Amino acid sequence: MSDRLRTSRRTLLAATAGSAAAVAVGAGSAHAAEESTVNRTALRSLIDRMSLEEKVGQLFVMRVYGHSATEPDQADVDKNLEEAGVRNAAELVAKYRVGGIIYFGWAHNTREPHQIADLSNGIQRAALRQPSRVPVLISTDQEHGIVARVGEPATLVPGAMALGASGSRADARKAARIAGRELAAMGIRQNYAPVADVNVNPANPVIGVRSFGSDPQAVARLVEAQVEGYESGGVAATCKHFPGHGDTKDDSHYSLPTIHHTREEWQRLDAPPFEAAIAAGIDSVMTAHIVVPALDPAEDPATLSAPILTGILREQLGYDGVVVTDSLGMQGVRTKYGDDRVPVLALNAGVDQLLNPPKPEVAWNAVLQAVKDGELTEERLDESILRILELKARRGLFRNPYVTHARVEREVGTRAHRAAADRIAERTTTLLVNEGGLLPLSPRGQRDVLVVGADPASPSGTTGPPTTVLADALTGLGFTATALSTGTAPSAAKIDEAVAAAAGRDAVVVGTYNVTASSSQRTLVERLRATGVPVVAVAIRNPYDVAQLPEVAAHLAAYSWTDTELRAAARVIAGRAEPEGRLPVPVQRADDPGRVLYPVGYGLSY
Repeated sequence: MSDRLRTSRRTLLAATAGSAAAVAVGAGSAHAAEESTVNRTALRSLIDRMSLEEKVGQLFVMRVYGHSATEPDQADVDKNLEEAGVRNAAELVAKYRVGGIIYFGWAHNTREPHQIADLSNGIQRAALRQPSRVPVLISTDQEHGIVARVGEPATLVPGAMALGASGSRADARKAARIAGRELAAMGIRQNYAPVADVNVNPANPVIGVRSFGSDPQAVARLVEAQVEGYESGGVAATCKHFPGHGDTKDDSHYSLPTIHHTREEWQRLDAPPFEAAIAAGIDSVMTAHIVVPALDPAEDPATLSAPILTGILREQLGYDGVVVTDSLGMQGVRTKYGDDRVPVLALNAGVDQLLNPPKPEVAWNAVLQAVKDGELTEERLDESILRILELKARRGLFRNPYVTHARVEREVGTRAHRAAADRIAERTTTLLVNEGGLLPLSPRGQRDVLVVGADPASPSGTTGPPTTVLADALTGLGFTATALSTGTAPSAAKIDEAVAAAAGRDAVVVGTYNVTASSSQRTLVERLRATGVPVVAVAIRNPYDVAQLPEVAAHLAAYSWTDTELRAAARVIAGRAEPEGRLPVPVQRADDPGRVLYPVGYGLSY
């Protein structure tokens, strides 16, 4: 065990005494969200003692590069200096008095669980050295499925649309509880999940399988279950992206999408999951960088819209928890206003936490100056800070902001968690086509299997590649399987190579990835079919691929390409598990998108 993590309870209590002496400790179970009974009087007193600079800092959730709070690699030091004028996380906390820090894999924050715990503890030590001694709320995007910042050996559970295919509230709750317990053990106390967007547009480029499905009520039930699971697991859940990002054809990372729903359509299609999350006691709600003219005729992004955030979210829906922006580095929120105006406008609209500003110093100084100029009042800041501190108190951060290696060993990637994830995944795999009873394959009659297809980068950087995972899983089930990566856009030469490799095989499994009418993945599948070898297609992202591959004898939807979901698909192919999943979205015909090929609820069994 690291000496830095051998912190006695007496030391921990002493370290937090200055900021939270009057925040009483609740008596809950070890994993019942580690909540403290919130004493608002004590928190208001703490706010009153803060300097203006400390108050401004509490509103920001910033990124930082590096695996260590004090000794990151030189390349990460250079990035921190370039972007924020600091060398490391400890200096970031000291300079900006930040209330939150977000972890990313690409920022080298999430190498492995013990390192993450050390980083979290280093950040908390830096925070408790500041005058107000307020712990940092550490967050990440751990949706699971195709968005996961923390990878193996942590447990990876199925993502939203996979859980939608299962339809089980119990599975959704258990998956979130597992994820919450593991995040909390590493010091991450706010998770930007679940996604509450209803994916009614199959062409949506940014949500897709991150959504539970296209039925607002079904999505609402699973969102509610995941809120309960995450928060009982020890982390603040964050439903996103309000007021609903499900019906867009544009990606708000790169442009400013417009939702053309009427107010009545919004109430029927988009609102139910957010209403369910609020009823379940959601800790935080993330905004969307989208325009909804029916909700705000000014056509400002929802993140900057007082009619949407204050008028609808707070007043109409009665939500009084933390509102956090989506990343302020996304183009959707930067289209109309500069980086110095966005954070001020967001706060005026009703936001509490300002997430991931692209230019930290510009954003921080803009808010500070807005208060000095009278555009923002300290009272307005105090409202948001109180909500943020209440969230920190509920999550036990004032009582004990630190984690231990012993807890990481006890909670993260345990055999029980991984077994539960496998069982949940088996109930999500959806069989859409099975002509002539091709599936399940038998190692007695169809032993020699070729696995080809797309190998997209692992969501967490720790799993895959998909073709190898499928081949290894099938080999472990008694087949002789070999992998050949052909990519998401196979060249003519790669297709020829795959066709030659298929000769004499008993079956070919093809992993497809968002197949379109013009995709060379279609050519690959057609050429493989022409060999006469039975072809099994596995859609490893969106389930709509089946509409582009109508002649394939067997087709499965796995909804993601993490090892957990791919191994479950392999067990279904081999008949070791039943295909229990049912489509949570409709699949339209490729030649006539106005007609449904497979409706919501469709799925075959053995």
